[in-house]
Amino acid sequence: MKRFFFLTILVSLSLAACAPKGPVTLTVMTHDSFAASADVVTAFEQANNVKVTFLKSGDTGAALNKAILTKDAPLADIFYGVDNTFLSRALEAGIYEPYASPLLANIPAEFQLDPQHRALPVDYGDVCINYDRAYFADHSLAVPQSLEELTRPEYKGLLVVENPATSSPGLAFLLATVKHFGSDGYLDYWRSLRVNGVVVVDGWETAYYTNFSASSGRGPQPMAVSYASSPAAEVVFAEMPLTESPTASILAPDACFRQVEFVGILNGTKNRSLAEKFVDFMLEVKFQEDMPLQMFVYPVNRDAGLPEEFVKYAQIPEQPARLDPAEIAANREKWIKAWTETVLR
Repeated sequence: MKRFFFLTILVSLSLAACAPKGPVTLTVMTHDSFAASADVVTAFEQANNVKVTFLKSGDTGAALNKAILTKDAPLADIFYGVDNTFLSRALEAGIYEPYASPLLANIPAEFQLDPQHRALPVDYGDVCINYDRAYFADHSLAVPQSLEELTRPEYKGLLVVENPATSSPGLAFLLATVKHFGSDGYLDYWRSLRVNGVVVVDGWETAYYTNFSASSGRGPQPMAVSYASSPAAEVVFAEMPLTESPTASILAPDACFRQVEFVGILNGTKNRSLAEKFVDFMLEVKFQEDMPLQMFVYPVNRDAGLPEEFVKYAQIPEQPARLDPAEIAANREKWIKAWTETVLR
């Protein structure tokens, strides 16, 4: 009887060991603007017997701060959303483990800003000045064709921008002016904008939905710092079908700043193999083609197609402003402080 009892226990333990295990949880830290179609994420989960949890952690700067502060006991396996304005800070903090995904072969070199492959490019977008087509037509006013023209008296009080100390697009537009006018000339430009009545608000939502005349708020400014993909978003989210976007972007040289967003495997992950698979998944065509209508960004994988709305209504500047991430990291706070003293005081 005892032999039978112990044999039963051994068989039970053996069966338990062979039973299929439940899905492993993979945690992905992101900024608050991250979005992906449920069916796309579910396909990855089912293919890899994993449960993906997204940990939204504020805007890009706040999320990066959280990743850095917790790097000795990481809250996630992967961090997506750091952009080229914060990239050097993330790399200097050592939050990422290198991973040379085979999918990098499909991504143009211009987006691969970390030669050690700790941060891998996922998407890009351009911060531009959007304008209200109807306003300029109704007032028989020409649309500005350069940053310099924005200081002309006919555009006095017509531009709203975001504070670079509190807003990602605000910082991007500041960097565009640094690139165009140089670190010794951008403040003179901002002084001219201030004299010409530039309006400054804390964040993009206020600029776009309260101040911008083409938005639901019907505000007083017909020009707002936003994204080159915003005209496509106007069509996608319109209450009534549109054949033309009510907005467009000013695409003058250096008037738009190109933002690139990255993903990386956080140091200390216990799920390295799955983390690699998820990074690959984000760079594959299926995920890349899902992003434009989820986050209104462009895919970096050259094989990914664009939705019709992007092809028709979004615009890509021929000469976007770019700055080396290391230069941004070395000067970002100094530039913001000088801008604050020049524009807000």
